[in-house]
Amino acid sequence: MNIYQSSQNLKKLLIVLLGISLLTACDSIQAEQKSITKAKILSGDNYGELNDQGKLRTYYLYTPKSYNPDRLMPLVLVFHGDDGNGRSISNVTRFNELADKKGFIVVYPDGIDQKWSLRGNAQGRVDDVSFVNALINHLQQQINIDSHKIYATGFSRGAILTQALACKLPDKISGFASVAGSLPVRLKSNCQPRTSISMLTINGTKDRDVLYEGDDHTQRGALLSISDMVDFWRSHDQCTSSNESPNFSQDKVKTAIYTGCTGNSEVWQLAVINGGHFWPGGFSTDKNVNKFNANLGLNASETIWNFFQSHS
Repeated sequence: MNIYQSSQNLKKLLIVLLGISLLTACDSIQAEQKSITKAKILSGDNYGELNDQGKLRTYYLYTPKSYNPDRLMPLVLVFHGDDGNGRSISNVTRFNELADKKGFIVVYPDGIDQKWSLRGNAQGRVDDVSFVNALINHLQQQINIDSHKIYATGFSRGAILTQALACKLPDKISGFASVAGSLPVRLKSNCQPRTSISMLTINGTKDRDVLYEGDDHTQRGALLSISDMVDFWRSHDQCTSSNESPNFSQDKVKTAIYTGCTGNSEVWQLAVINGGHFWPGGFSTDKNVNKFNANLGLNASETIWNFFQSHS
C-alpha cells in the first residue's frame, strides 16, 4: 500500500469516527433536553399550548403531588361542554382532588371559542378528534404517561366528543365515559372501531339539553336516544350478560352493567332518575342542582375513575 492510499484510508477512518461522535453527542443532547422538559412539569397546576391544524391550542394540566417524571402514570382527558373551558370543567368535576388521592394526571383541553368541532374543514373549522390525537402525542413527549392507561371523559358537547373519540381513536384511548351526552346519528354508520370499547354513560332522564329519548333537532346535530346509544356499544362489544351493580339506590340511579364482552370490555349505563343536564356529584352554582346532588349519592368522577381502573 503506498503513502497516498494510507492517507486516504486514514481520512475515511477519521470521518467515520467523527460521525459516530456526532451521533453520540446528539443522542446525549436529546436525552438531556427530554429530561429538562419533563423536569419543568411540576406537580399541581400547569398550562400548555401546541400548534395544530394552523391553530394555537391551549390546555390546563394537573399533575398530582405524587408525580414523578421517572414513573409511568395514567392520563385522564376531560372535555368541557359548550361555553366552558378546561379550568371551568376542572372546577365542576373536581378531578384534581381525585388525581391527588389516586395518582393520575389530568388534562383539560380548551375548545376553540369554547366549543368542540367534529366536522373538520367545514367552514374552516378544525377537526377536534385530530387535535386530541396530536395533544396525546404532545403530552407523551413531556410527561411520563402510561400509554396503556389513557382515558377520556366529557360533559355535554364534551361527552359527544368522547363518543366520537371512541369511534376514531380506540388505539390511543383505553376507556371512555360520557356524561350528559350521546352518539351523533351521523357518526353511527361510520363508527366501526377495530377493537372493543369500554364505555360508561351517565344521563339524566329529564335532561332537556341532551334528550333521553334522542333528538333530531338540536344544534349539536341529531343524537341517538340513550337506549339506542347503549345498545350500539353493547352490540359492538358483543356483550352477553348484564347485572345491576354497583349498588346505587334504584329509585335515584338505575344501573345496568353489561359484561361478557369481547376483549374484556364492559358497557355501563347509569340513568339518573329525574336528573337534568349536570355532572352528578360535581360543583354547581345552582342551588337546585346542589340540593339534588346532596340526595343522590352518586359521584360521577369517582365512578368514572373506578371504571377506568378496570380497563387498560
